[in-house]
Amino acid sequence: MRNNIGLFLTKRAFRDPHLEAIFEPASDRRFTYREFNERSNRIANTLLDLGVGFGERVGVLLMNGVEFLETFFACGKIGAVCVPLNWRLVPAELEFILNDSGTTTVVFGAEFEAGVTDLHGRSTSVHRWIRVSGTSTSPAPTFSLDYDELVSAAGTAEPPTVGADDDLLFIMYTSGTTGLPKGVMHTHRTVAWGIITVNATADLRYKDRYILALPFFHVGALNPALCIVHRGGTGIIMRAFDPVQAWELIEAERVTSMLAVPAMLNFMLQAGQGGRSISTLRWIMSGAAPVPVSLIHEYIALGIEIHQVYGLTESCGPACLLTSDDAVERAGSTGKAFFHTGIRVVDGEGRDCAPGEPGEVLVSGAHIMLGYWNRPEATAETIRDGWLHTGDIATMDADGFVTIMDRVKDMLISGGENVYPAEIENVILSNPKVGDVAVLGIPSSRWGESPLAVVVRRDASLTPEEVIDGCKGRLAAFKMPKAVRFVDEIPRNPSGKILKRVLRDQFTDIAVD
Repeated sequence: MRNNIGLFLTKRAFRDPHLEAIFEPASDRRFTYREFNERSNRIANTLLDLGVGFGERVGVLLMNGVEFLETFFACGKIGAVCVPLNWRLVPAELEFILNDSGTTTVVFGAEFEAGVTDLHGRSTSVHRWIRVSGTSTSPAPTFSLDYDELVSAAGTAEPPTVGADDDLLFIMYTSGTTGLPKGVMHTHRTVAWGIITVNATADLRYKDRYILALPFFHVGALNPALCIVHRGGTGIIMRAFDPVQAWELIEAERVTSMLAVPAMLNFMLQAGQGGRSISTLRWIMSGAAPVPVSLIHEYIALGIEIHQVYGLTESCGPACLLTSDDAVERAGSTGKAFFHTGIRVVDGEGRDCAPGEPGEVLVSGAHIMLGYWNRPEATAETIRDGWLHTGDIATMDADGFVTIMDRVKDMLISGGENVYPAEIENVILSNPKVGDVAVLGIPSSRWGESPLAVVVRRDASLTPEEVIDGCKGRLAAFKMPKAVRFVDEIPRNPSGKILKRVLRDQFTDIAVD
């Protein structure tokens, strides 16, 4: 039988039509699997009526909500390719992604109307714009169609199933070391195996109730949402993360599990559980950055296990996971390879490292990406002999437990968002007063890490404010440098690579809120 991810929802609706699929606290809407599937069929039939064909790219610029997920499953059913769009990006960044992917249809939320209007005035491949009004009472822009009107007029019958297995399902953009985003291609098959290996490894159960708080444009949030449908659970969708509301939902909705990056775990501790009952919560999975051991122990004191996860967009999420049997004893490790996943730690010559010896993490499995959209050279560099070269440095002990040490590619993570210094460096270098620049991560009490720009002046009149102002409108807020320091020279090795370890040692005293 061929795998079509859209039919995962169809099958769950058939088996458990009355099981609650989704609860949206922001709108106080609840949907059974039958209702969720019928809504997805409506948007699928709408897209077909509008002329969206097999392989056509559909951009989704939406906050977390049922509309995002029903559109994703709809694309899967009809063979369209979903392109989740990071709503934190500015129009110039989104313009590149839309043109690079060849997206022809964009479903967007009313709250992003100003940015979308800007995009509509730019030269893109998009010729269909569909607005989800939500709570907005203003009329849709004249260039757009109204989502609710379209789907209410569409039928609930299952659309003809098109696409499966090695056909593309989604392209998710992730920033690259060159400074330009790369589109990670996943097929119905790679996504199916991503779901299967998570559900074969993590402690997800039938009728579990799971808080989905991370943005769905990240694979770290999209994969759990798909796993919940496959396993037969309920997704409690937070439109945007709020630490107090998270504790409230755990009690009121009898939440059993959730995913949160370390910054979110910090915010929840600072907010305090307020005496609420959290007895149903078995564990919180945490990824995107290593979880401090002290933070893990603070949650253990509350009776909550932190299951550290390590994964990548390129692996459709899963790579390593620390599960309940080892959550306390192995605190600080990211665990062992997922069930259907291979993990190696290798030296510079590609040889397996001895236990405890640092090396690069390689990942294999049927859930590894097909490649980067229109970037065969980058694909060939990243996937070699069936192994995904992550660029991350880790150790593996004799029992197979992996501990992440550093990132070869110099990526920093701010509040769970991947930030690549090269992208920021390219923007800063466009300022004629800048002679050279290096961007690195500095500690942030709120976000884990934030960007620091180390700049060599070409013009002595250049100020830190000018450097930061030059990035406004060209970089998303989470990528903006939070501090600027001036130096006479950027240290480099003989091949010209910036010696960022030297800079980190030089600026160890800098931290931001």
